[in-house]
Amino acid sequence: MTSWISFLQEVLLYGPQILQGLGNTLLLAVIISFNGLVGGILVFYLTLSPRSVVRRLTDGYISFFIGTPLIVLLFLMYYGLPQWGLPLSPLTVAVLGFTLNVAAYNARYLRTAYNGLDQHELEAARAQGFSGMEVFRYITLPQTLRLSVPALTNQVILNLKDSSVAFLIQYTEFFAEVQELATRTFQYFKAYLLAGLVYLLLVSIIVFAARRLEMAILRPLR
Repeated sequence: MTSWISFLQEVLLYGPQILQGLGNTLLLAVIISFNGLVGGILVFYLTLSPRSVVRRLTDGYISFFIGTPLIVLLFLMYYGLPQWGLPLSPLTVAVLGFTLNVAAYNARYLRTAYNGLDQHELEAARAQGFSGMEVFRYITLPQTLRLSVPALTNQVILNLKDSSVAFLIQYTEFFAEVQELATRTFQYFKAYLLAGLVYLLLVSIIVFAARRLEMAILRPLR
């Protein structure tokens, strides 16, 4: 019991740094979730291009970033690019690396939802004179987003959890500060347990909000 009290005292002393790291984690998670969604929509749009070359290049992009471990991409950008005279800050690398990765996954989710759409409805819109962009904007995108809500919200949860690997490229996020706390106190079990509980709380909040969103959006239309 005494050890726990001592550890909690250390947590309070180191609290400002931990809160700052938590803020950095949430900032990164929000940025990559937004950028990843916008990028995913763009990549998804390119998968519908009438040009086979564009479709093949886009499919190659999706396959590459889904098949490549994220940490390899982050290390390549953070440690590799400086050798070519292109040093980037940890936040910039994290945002770019995660965005490229998340956009590929979101595009795959949207494409899967698109395959389940009623193609006759899309053909009818084209027959009525809608341009390709209008069909995408008014029919394809709204329906695919609606059907992809569960997968897209799950990706947001993954973004939050995966953001912890950013400490490996010197980004001072929440887990990096917890790691520093563990090193200072030598209470590794307690420190990592604290980190796990905080992530669990944050994920629970996202899950609750996501489920409410799914219930509202996926409610059968009357």
